[in-house]
Amino acid sequence: MRRIVVGRMLTAVVVAVGLTLAGGPVAAAHGGRARALTCTGGEIPSGSYSSITVKGACQVAAGAVIKVSGGITVWPGATLDAQSSPSTITVGKGVLALKGSFLGLGCQPAALMGNSAHPCVDADGNPIEDPSVFSTITVKGSIIAARPAVVLINGLTVGGDVTVVGGGSPVIPWSVKNNTIKGNLHVSHVTTNWFGALFNKVGKNLTLWNIVLVEDHPGAAGVVYVVQNQIRRNLICKGLPGVSGGFVPGAVNTVGGKALGQCAGLAG
Repeated sequence: MRRIVVGRMLTAVVVAVGLTLAGGPVAAAHGGRARALTCTGGEIPSGSYSSITVKGACQVAAGAVIKVSGGITVWPGATLDAQSSPSTITVGKGVLALKGSFLGLGCQPAALMGNSAHPCVDADGNPIEDPSVFSTITVKGSIIAARPAVVLINGLTVGGDVTVVGGGSPVIPWSVKNNTIKGNLHVSHVTTNWFGALFNKVGKNLTLWNIVLVEDHPGAAGVVYVVQNQIRRNLICKGLPGVSGGFVPGAVNTVGGKALGQCAGLAG
């Protein structure tokens, strides 16, 4: 029964976002204003695009300035890496990541974010600690990931919701952290190595539901981290292996409504 419910949920969100994304690119293509970009591999350069479709292993060029009037779609099994190099990206509609995809958005140095940082890296893969090197990414619509392999969302401004349903990786930890999300943050039916919702500002509800963790390294805590988020409405947690509010004594999530379920004790 749960599989049927999840399938219906995925169908609904994919159709809804597909319609939203289609409105921008089709109109722009017919108007001849900005071209649609399809990346089958390699770097995505600076430019103005009506839409971006990712069909291979693609990364945003270091220092790129990208404006998308429509939306970004990451095809099944494809990779969009905008979390390794600093960039400025503005998306007029939404971002949709499909089954088995890798979606990485945003990097920030420890000099700015402390232990919740996700630093950009240099050509050799070393973290860049210069506080002036970071991403500025704005998604005016929603981000939806339907059974992705990996989701890493760091330091974004999102005008709508962030919704992740299904998917996961046995080896790569996930995080949604340091973001301003004006709508809801919802993560459900994920089986992954590790998951944390950390230091986000959420304009509506934060919901974590049916998350399974498979981390097996020595000292693995086996819990979902829900750390110092600012939530305007409700914090709801159900079907998690356990929860933690982090390592700072007395630190809690700020909740304007109610903290329910397993996260009832993580709000101040």
